[in-house]
Amino acid sequence: MNARPTSCCHDQSNQPFSPLSPCIKLQESTVRLPPTPPDFHDGFSKEDDDQLIQLGLHVVLTERDALTNLYELYLSDPVARRSFTQAVSAISKSSLRGGRVIVCGVGKSGKIGQKAVATLNSFGIRSAFLHPAEALHGDLGMIGSNDTIVILTYSGRTPEILSLLPFLPLDVPLVAVTSYSDVSSCPLFAHRPPSSCILLPAPIPRSEVEVLGVPAPTSSTTTALALTDALALAVARHLHPSPLTVFHRYHPGGAIGAKAAQTSPQLMGATAIRVDDVPVMTPWPAHGAPTILDAILTAARSTSGWVRPMPESIITPRQIQRIGRILDVTNPMCSLTNGIIIEKGDWISIPAANSVQEARDWIVQMRQTERGKTFLKKGTVLGIVDAQQSVSGVVEIEDVVGDDELED
Repeated sequence: MNARPTSCCHDQSNQPFSPLSPCIKLQESTVRLPPTPPDFHDGFSKEDDDQLIQLGLHVVLTERDALTNLYELYLSDPVARRSFTQAVSAISKSSLRGGRVIVCGVGKSGKIGQKAVATLNSFGIRSAFLHPAEALHGDLGMIGSNDTIVILTYSGRTPEILSLLPFLPLDVPLVAVTSYSDVSSCPLFAHRPPSSCILLPAPIPRSEVEVLGVPAPTSSTTTALALTDALALAVARHLHPSPLTVFHRYHPGGAIGAKAAQTSPQLMGATAIRVDDVPVMTPWPAHGAPTILDAILTAARSTSGWVRPMPESIITPRQIQRIGRILDVTNPMCSLTNGIIIEKGDWISIPAANSVQEARDWIVQMRQTERGKTFLKKGTVLGIVDAQQSVSGVVEIEDVVGDDELED
């Protein structure tokens, strides 16, 4: 016969249990009372307050020192500076070729990586986050041949990252944000061709254990956050004549979007077609010498309708439509009359930072004079000049002032 459960109390009499008894008998089972929690106070003593504030300030000063160290590194170290420009170039090329930035990290570094993805996307730089564990279970398929991979790992020895490395394509640029300062000693690049390796050092002057007593990622993630922010803004500036306008376009919500809707005029840089995005005409092999049909076929493949017969000349979408209607498309390109192919030297410069309204007012004012009418007329190409004083975009004059304004 099975023994019946009994109370854990030694007193098996019928006396009632005391409130201080450690256990009670309930339905033939034993239930232990929970321990009594300690008393908590709503406030701290002044001494406790001072200690907590000092600790908080110590963390802030530690992270400030880490950022100062990072600033000095990229201010004076030629290798770090060159690596930064290489990373900007690699990501820019990926974006222009229709590729993406694939950002990878684990733990706190992964959280910084996700923030980097969000920042890049807000500037129209297509990006995605890749978790290394998920990558080994199918997500490797998100990496394309035109992409750039950015890996964040302070130690450079994160097991999940090291397990992923053998499966990453070798012909895709790999940017590493890590504590290492030398490509040759960084484990992330051990088996990759040097041409695909870009090291962005993000060291901290003193370890977190040494300064804070715990290995919690603080200064290391702060430097990674600052460096990836710098990278995203530099790429945006390199790609867009007006990063502010692009940012507002992709950030219509929240307080930022509401403020932009109230205060931000449309800028010329945002309306421009990037010159680098306009395809250069390639003659069809069967045609021999370039023909008008080659220009029309190139325009059909162009997302904007613009065509460059040569790197330093251009044909506008309106002119492409016109020549397709009135000319024999089998004629050679050399048969085109002046005014259809616009040489770069004939483009009218407009600053990218000017608003569309400012540009329109200037054109209308200039056309009040005979001289203005001679160079600001139908078919004129406006060359959009960016902050580096480079003509990076083009706009048809009709898109700014309208066709009717150009009628004489």
